Amino acid sequence: MANTTAIQLTQLTKIFGTFVANDHIDMTIRYGEVHALLGENGAGKTTLMNMLSGIYQPTSGAIEVGGKPVKLNSAKDATRLGIGMVHQHFMLVQNFTVLENIILGDEPLRHGQLNRKQAHERIVALSEQYGLQVDPDARVDEISVGMQQRVEILKVLYRDADILIFDEPTAVLTPQEVAELLAIFQRLADEDKAVILISHKLQELKAVAAVTTVIRRGKVVATVEMANTTTAELAELMVGRPIDLTQHHETMPEGPVLLALDHVTVLDHNKRPRVNDVSLELRGGEIVGLAGIDGNGQSELVRAITGLSPVASGQIHINGNDMTNASVRQIIHEGVGHIPEDRQKDGLILPMTLIDNMHLQTYHLAPFANHGYLNQKAMIDDSEKLVEQFDIRTTSVWQHAGELSGGNQQKLIIARELSRNPGVLIAVNPTRGLDVGAIEFVHRQIMAARSAGHAVLLISYELDEIRQLSDRIAVIHQGQLVGGARVDEVTVQEIGLMMAGERIADKEVTHAN
Repeated sequence: MANTTAIQLTQLTKIFGTFVANDHIDMTIRYGEVHALLGENGAGKTTLMNMLSGIYQPTSGAIEVGGKPVKLNSAKDATRLGIGMVHQHFMLVQNFTVLENIILGDEPLRHGQLNRKQAHERIVALSEQYGLQVDPDARVDEISVGMQQRVEILKVLYRDADILIFDEPTAVLTPQEVAELLAIFQRLADEDKAVILISHKLQELKAVAAVTTVIRRGKVVATVEMANTTTAELAELMVGRPIDLTQHHETMPEGPVLLALDHVTVLDHNKRPRVNDVSLELRGGEIVGLAGIDGNGQSELVRAITGLSPVASGQIHINGNDMTNASVRQIIHEGVGHIPEDRQKDGLILPMTLIDNMHLQTYHLAPFANHGYLNQKAMIDDSEKLVEQFDIRTTSVWQHAGELSGGNQQKLIIARELSRNPGVLIAVNPTRGLDVGAIEFVHRQIMAARSAGHAVLLISYELDEIRQLSDRIAVIHQGQLVGGARVDEVTVQEIGLMMAGERIADKEVTHAN
């Protein structure tokens, strides 16, 4: 079956109202290879894959699966034809177990009762076959993001999918988890499955994909063999211009301490320390990168700084003022901006318009409020200006945030936070799900905040991003800072050792100097 055609798309078009999301797409997907789909945020990649998985129906054009024309009127139709999709934002029931999530909607029965033993055995066999070790009895809300990704993959394999679609699957994974996932993709292709991979991470695509189709504003602009192209060429095809992600660190005068953490401890709901005695200072005009494997206290630390979680002991000073356990609004008014880890859960109110989401923190302030009434014209004008400035792909500022692509949702949050000119910016995975053009823009915005004398705490699971942007690096492991140094004084290998919990004698710089 290898290299035979799995899916043939012919002149496939999808129109929403007057907006053409996909414009006469031609594309051939083969069994036995990884086929990458590349494009800017809002280029139409996810819409195209949603038609393949039966979520959307085409406006016109044809889909063939295994050489036969098909009509995909529902996700069930796609599943019946062996098509499975792992979405960018996981579709898991948090308080269900791994097993319950995998079999949901396809439960094995025996005498009318759930045959849990059969399901357990099948899941264990699949996880061993594909190197996707999971605990079937673990609750989803108690496992890491990387493990949740494995659960999503097992969901489609459990349903005998031989055409697998992955939408930004590495966006929230650590480097180790990314390497494991790419190996899984290759294993799937080696077993004659067709793998479609949507990603903005060009190095990852080069490592695993055989072919890449590039989409720009809903149209196919190129299909290339990966062996015959470079990442620079792919980036230019994607955005239509050369991309430069290098950042030039000009020397900044030493600024005042704008954010100071003094022996901060944060507890979880079981009263166990998730952040344990952390002290760290950030000065104006510097970017401090916080490196660490996901789940080592980064999220809890950010929530404490931004007022979303209580501080059990220690103090947090912002601009010299004690803001320990202050309210979220007080912290915002003190000049703290926050790009959260989960844009849909913590960053946006999805059923609300772009206008409302842009002004969640400022609606009560002039010029957006006038004697207790909203000044809607000022909010609209401001939203339209930010949409243009940050290149947010939307039909209108009246569009609901939940209707934007993931990358454009991220740009909406970044536009809102940076437009307030925060003196302290907490940026958690700020380029998650963004294309290289948008990454270039966001990096420049973060560097501009540094140049303006602001302090930036950058939490990212992209070690390259931390090394590229940061002046200093601090490393967190099991809720404690295990070391740090100026970025030019520490190697990738040393950072990796500290991320694993090893303390290195001369890498203890966690205070501004």
